Formats: sequence, structure tokens, C-alpha cells
Amino acid sequence: MTINRANVSTIADDLYVWLPPKRGWGLANCGLLASPRTALWIDTPYDPSLAAEFLTESRKRLADGVTVDRVIVTHANGDHLWGAGVLPGAEIIATREALEHIHYEPTPKQQHALVASSDPDSLLGGYLRRHFGQFDWSQTEPVRPDTVFHGELELRVGEYPVQITGLPSAHTGGDLIVHLPHQRAVFTGDVIFGSSADQPGDHPSHWAGPLENIIAACERILATGAEIFVPGHGPVLGRAGVREHIAYLGHLRERAHALHAAGIPALDAARRIIAEQRYPELGLPERLVLTIGAEYRHLDGTEVPNVLEAMSQVALVARELDEDTDRRTPRPRNGTGGTTTRA
Repeated sequence: MTINRANVSTIADDLYVWLPPKRGWGLANCGLLASPRTALWIDTPYDPSLAAEFLTESRKRLADGVTVDRVIVTHANGDHLWGAGVLPGAEIIATREALEHIHYEPTPKQQHALVASSDPDSLLGGYLRRHFGQFDWSQTEPVRPDTVFHGELELRVGEYPVQITGLPSAHTGGDLIVHLPHQRAVFTGDVIFGSSADQPGDHPSHWAGPLENIIAACERILATGAEIFVPGHGPVLGRAGVREHIAYLGHLRERAHALHAAGIPALDAARRIIAEQRYPELGLPERLVLTIGAEYRHLDGTEVPNVLEAMSQVALVARELDEDTDRRTPRPRNGTGGTTTRA
């Protein structure tokens, strides 16, 4: 499977966004802020091939002699971090808490080996191959931030101020948001997964939580007064789109707490919320296993599960959804040209 060329567009003065052409695991949005003397990336694509494409597109928009010399990483998931290797001299900036999350995930080469060597006929192996087999980290070395901070950090790119704010545990432990006051824009990382009527996105996959913190982070993002919001994945949003996402998160929190109070286990709670189809336009509903599981861990005070264990549950629910779709798909009647639905 290949990834078609991504879209790079101008969204404000000297501010560009790189949007993957489709939704799915690992296809994150990235930003470029340019000036006559220096330039900054906000997040990086997942693997060297995609990162090289973004770098090529970035160079087309830079003044002669200007390079991308800094990268702000909104969080330490590989799909926002691992492409930094194409900028070997750049300063990589992240929260201090993000360092801890880097240790939680496999290295790029470990993940490549896991996907490449997995049995495509197995439950987890088939899911990993289908959703991650398009990426190549076979030659990708681990990326470690050069500058870490706690709280807030301000820098400048030419004349433009850049305000970076670390967040309490939300999508991961170590999220940050990037506010560009001149451009009236905020890069939200995976605190927000974008979706709109004409460009539906995917359900978020929150690893840390709780949802209360994620909702508070979204409110904090609106409080900047910005008008342009670049989510970690999905289309660029306005203020109304952020409010709609807050309503979505509030719904998930309400349902998770109600099902938890009723004694429903986390995995079954995710299945029930998916079956309710409150947001049928969103893709990858199996990722609610991660988000609801994280919320339950806060309610129960339990430990974070092994990544492969969590992804195995995701793969299980994905297969169940596929099987349910197969059962509901109309099939031709023999010799009639009509259709019938399997029970």
C-alpha cells in the first residue's frame, strides 16, 4: 500500500500545513513556520520517506539559505517525532514529560521488525500489517529531544512569537500546544482529532487521559483567542469545530462513567459505545478501546497495559466490526440478480 502525495497549503502569514491525503493510523499533520532567517517545523511525518517529502515541500517555501533549524514536537508518539531524522542538525523541542513516554513506546527499528515479522494471518499481525505496513523505519534511529521544558516556553521565528505550553496528562503524558499569536493559530497535537462535515476524521486514540484533562486542554486552546486550529490528525478547524470536538469528548466521558458505574468492563464498554453509533462518520471506531480503557484506568487506579496487549484488544474489536459488516452486507441471490441480507 502506498501513500499518495500530501497537501501543503498556506493557512496564515508564512505558516503552512502539511496534510496527509487520507485518514488513518500514523498520518499526522505537520506545520512549517518560515521567516527570512530561520524556519521551524511543528511535528514531523512518521517515516523518512514522508519526512523527506515534507522537507522538499518546505524548502520550496523558504528564502535562499534558510534551513529548518528547530522542530517542536507536540508529543512523543512516533508519528509526530520519528521523521526528525531528516533534519540532523535541527534542535528538537519537547516537554520534559515527553521523555518518559519515549521509553514507553518501541523504538522505530523495533516497531519495523514487529510489523514486518508479524504473522499476517494472526489477529494482531494482520491489523498491524494493514495499518502500519506502509511505513518503513528499518533505518530509523531513535529521536531524542535536545531541549526539554516544563510549563511554558517562548521563542521567536524571525519576527513571529511562538508560545509553547505543556499540558497535564492528556493524549499522552507530555503533550504541548503551540500558539502562534500573529497568525492567530494553534497546533494542538493529538489533544484534538479533526473532523468536519466534508472531511470526516477518525476516532481519537488517547493513551493517557483522563478525558477531563483533554476537555480542559481544548478549552485552554480556545482561550488563546485563535481562529485557526491544526489538529494532530484530520482537517484544519475553526472555533466551532473545536467546540464540536469538546462535545464529542464530553459524550465519551459521560458514557464511560455511566458504564463504569454499571459494572461494565472497559472492553465491553467500548463495544457498547461503538454500537450506539453516535458518530458513524468517524473512522477507526476500534480505537475507542484505547480511549475508554484509559478513562477506566483513571476511575480504577490501575496501571497502563502493555502496548501490544492494548493493540491486541483494538485488533479484536476491529475484527468483530468487520465480521458484523460482512453479516449485514447484501449478497446477490442465485440466479435472480437480486440481493439478500445474511442473518
